[in-house]
Amino acid sequence: MNAARWRIRGVLSAILAACGLMGLAGCHSIDFYDQSLEQPVPPEMEPPREKSLVTLPAYRIAPPDMVHIEMLKQVPLPPYHAQAYDVLQINVVGTLLDQPINNYYMVGGDGTVNLGAAYGTVRVVGMTVEEASDSIHESLSKILNDPGVSVQLARSAGTQEITGQYLVGPDGTVNLRRYGTIHVAGKTIPEAQAAMQNHLKQYFDSPEVAIDVAAYNSKVYYIMTEGAGLGDDIVSVPITGNETVLDAISMIGGLSQLSSEKIWIARPAPAGNECDQILAVDYNAIVRGGVTDTNYQIMPDDRIIIAQDDTVALANLIATVTAPFERVAGVASLGASTIRNLQTLGRNFNRPTRR
Repeated sequence: MNAARWRIRGVLSAILAACGLMGLAGCHSIDFYDQSLEQPVPPEMEPPREKSLVTLPAYRIAPPDMVHIEMLKQVPLPPYHAQAYDVLQINVVGTLLDQPINNYYMVGGDGTVNLGAAYGTVRVVGMTVEEASDSIHESLSKILNDPGVSVQLARSAGTQEITGQYLVGPDGTVNLRRYGTIHVAGKTIPEAQAAMQNHLKQYFDSPEVAIDVAAYNSKVYYIMTEGAGLGDDIVSVPITGNETVLDAISMIGGLSQLSSEKIWIARPAPAGNECDQILAVDYNAIVRGGVTDTNYQIMPDDRIIIAQDDTVALANLIATVTAPFERVAGVASLGASTIRNLQTLGRNFNRPTRR
């Protein structure tokens, strides 16, 4: 029993001691504010701006980009049969000193190649490179002593030219006509190049292709100018990688008479993510002062908003509200004037003339 009393007394003493300490400390509010929020933004999270531009991620092709394709190596798959107007590279060892055979020769319309006045023509159309070499060797053996013949295909007349500019279609493909379509949307330039070379292997022997983007049409940013109650103007501008707010303003010829100097960038976030970013722009600072703090670098899909002049917007609003009444008053005034003129005309018409 005594032990239980001592435990109760110990608990009461602890409670009284805690109350005493709270009384000595006074009444203080608990600060739940996170002081780390006042710390400066880490450098890696700072939006890029003039004098500190960043390079954009690797460009991914998308409709309606324009790509330039250059075929570096376009050799048909063996065995290739020579056709009219093909070009063969023929090299012969052991020819006459004054009439060598070491040049490019076109297969004529009759299917033969002309090796010169001393050697005549040799029919090669429909033959493979090896067969054409044997045919030339057989023909020259009648004139030369065991000539060494080498034949290579330099250009195929029946091969469609691929080099050129191509528009990426809405389905993300490039149409190479007789060589089919290749899906390039979403790929970087090296990825599209590898895909195209792999596709063309069914038509050519170890094809080599170079691809570049001729027109960057798929990555844009938007400039929206509020119209002071007369309708907003929205312009989409292709992005090349190093535009700033000042570049965007210059694209539309500067601020209009309806615009104010209140400008900001609305940087969108992925769907379902509310962490969008609003970047206020100090127009006077970046234009008249050369201050680069708010001359932000523009990213793809950015919205640059140029706010309206509130005074002009108010004047337009008043004009819009009063316009119907002014029109009614104008019609009433015109009607009254017409009636007066008719009455006057009637009195003058009925008045007798004096002689």
